[in-house]
Amino acid sequence: MLEILIGTISGVVAALGMGGGTILILLLGIFTSLKQHIIQATNLVFFIPTSIVAIIMNVKNKKINYKNAITIIISGIIGAIVGCKISFKFDNTKLKKLFGIFLLVIAIFEIYEIYTSYRKDIKVNTKNK
Repeated sequence: MLEILIGTISGVVAALGMGGGTILILLLGIFTSLKQHIIQATNLVFFIPTSIVAIIMNVKNKKINYKNAITIIISGIIGAIVGCKISFKFDNTKLKKLFGIFLLVIAIFEIYEIYTSYRKDIKVNTKNK
């Protein structure tokens, strides 16, 4: 039952374009006893069908820039090969720590973006009064 809930939450977040895999990795890491390498590999398998559905929906709605997509796909494949080779060199604990640092950096960036957007809104609203 837990896996169904985790998969559903991750699928919704993925469909919103916000990194369902990141949520999947986080939830599997918190709520299961799986090792980080297994969690990350499971995430990659999860990504295939969810991506296919998202691609179909976005093609249908004409939301894909194919020129950029091809460049990103090729770069992503190269990055995946390099990343896999690097991840196998880390033990479970170190990989978990690196993932935690990654999430922390993303959180700080997002908070900064929200803050700067808020500051811009205040300036615009002050000028309009």
